[in-house]
Amino acid sequence: MSQAAAIPTEGRFFAIALSTFYAAVFAINGGYMPFFPVWLQSVGLEPSVIGLVMAAPTAARLIAVPVVTAWVAKHDVLRGAIIATAIATFTGVLALGSVRSAFAIALLLWLTSLAWTPLIPLTDAYALRGVAHYRRSYGPIRLWGSVGYIGGALVAGLFTHWLGAIHAIWIIAALALVCALSSFRLTPPGQAKGGTLQVAKPSALLRNSAFASVLIAAALIQGSHSAYYTFSAISWRAAGMDTLTIALLWALCVVVEIVLFALSPRLRLSPAGLIALGGAGAVLRWIVMAQEPPLAVLACAQALHALSFGATHLGTMGLFARVVPGRMMPNAQGYTATAGGIVMASAGIACGALFASLGQGIYYGMATMAMAGTLVMLLARGAIRAAMRAEA
Repeated sequence: MSQAAAIPTEGRFFAIALSTFYAAVFAINGGYMPFFPVWLQSVGLEPSVIGLVMAAPTAARLIAVPVVTAWVAKHDVLRGAIIATAIATFTGVLALGSVRSAFAIALLLWLTSLAWTPLIPLTDAYALRGVAHYRRSYGPIRLWGSVGYIGGALVAGLFTHWLGAIHAIWIIAALALVCALSSFRLTPPGQAKGGTLQVAKPSALLRNSAFASVLIAAALIQGSHSAYYTFSAISWRAAGMDTLTIALLWALCVVVEIVLFALSPRLRLSPAGLIALGGAGAVLRWIVMAQEPPLAVLACAQALHALSFGATHLGTMGLFARVVPGRMMPNAQGYTATAGGIVMASAGIACGALFASLGQGIYYGMATMAMAGTLVMLLARGAIRAAMRAEA
């Protein structure tokens, strides 16, 4: 078989394996984000304590992600690192089911997150290297992560509804097992490609104005989801919704996101434009959420996740794919995850402290964060255009 013929064939296998793994990775998040706080509540933790416990993964991210991604970039062992972290994640989630005290849960969740939090940045780095090498589009592959997220949320919602909130942790563990098994199907990501930025070492990325602007904007916009991730299911249960309705609301917010990813090869917006659009969508979404809207309006606000997360993510990945050298892709993903972790952890702790007194009013703070991220992106348009011209 000629090399020209081999690349499409190998690319097809790469895309199928990566799509499957994305689905499995995000199925864990689909079960964890809405129903881990519900499990914490079922074992007797108060809202302020839940906010602190839920900050453990983002706190672990600050340590694990930069260390792991830098080590992986140095040794070029993306596939092996993904397999190892997926197995460790399953082991940790399984162990969580045997503890009940707040301290033990927080400590074990933090230890588990040392492996879990680098998993998505490593997978994104693997994806961007692979799609460049095999000439595939990122969005149609990444959309399967969103499909997996919906599946995980629905599975966790159904089984939590049938078995009770106290058993939600075992459902999340089962999803983590599927992820660990699917990691073995990943194929080599291909050789690293040269990027537009001519930098001698990874830390030089942080001194590039285009990269730094996207880093800050993405951290603020994605970090503004903290209140939603931590307290939406709890507040909706308090309002009388059952777990199945909650699962459907979480699934609904990803449906339009899937459409966005599927259509992404046809989009003509620049990376900066996508991120700014995502920030504007986040501002609108959180302002609506703060009003405690009726179910029909809430469903419309959930659909804005396609912008608040989806467009922001596509814009961030779009810039990285064009300007970051392939060998430094894990570093770039690590910097992004670390910056997001700082914002997410800080916002999560603040939301936990304020939720009892402000309730849904915490979403006004999230709207302010998203607005700040949008402004950063708009002010950085010149630097982004310069980076794109360099790429051309």
